[in-house]
Amino acid sequence: MASTLFANASLATLLAVLASQCPAAAQAQTQADNDAGRRLYASCAACHGTEGKPAPGSSLPPLAGQRQDALVASMKAFQDGSRPATIMHQLAKGYTSEQIDLIAAYLAQRTK
Repeated sequence: MASTLFANASLATLLAVLASQCPAAAQAQTQADNDAGRRLYASCAACHGTEGKPAPGSSLPPLAGQRQDALVASMKAFQDGSRPATIMHQLAKGYTSEQIDLIAAYLAQRTK
């Protein structure tokens, strides 16, 4: 029966159940994801500013505090060329979907 349960459950569902049983592990994973997002974002800071806040007077929009799904959608649009850009379409292609999710989650947690 246990093998049937695991065979029918998606990995995400299984991980959610396990995380609910062990809040410390879930918190540790959240912190690890946040740290990974921060490290990945470091290469963006030269243009977009530390913590997602560009320098005053910059033409770039602040990324801090934007919704995660909006940030992901923007990066995907840069990747597929549907959003015009000077350089972002080239940079966005260097990230995997997972990396984009981590960066977007990190920025969404920052304050505006």
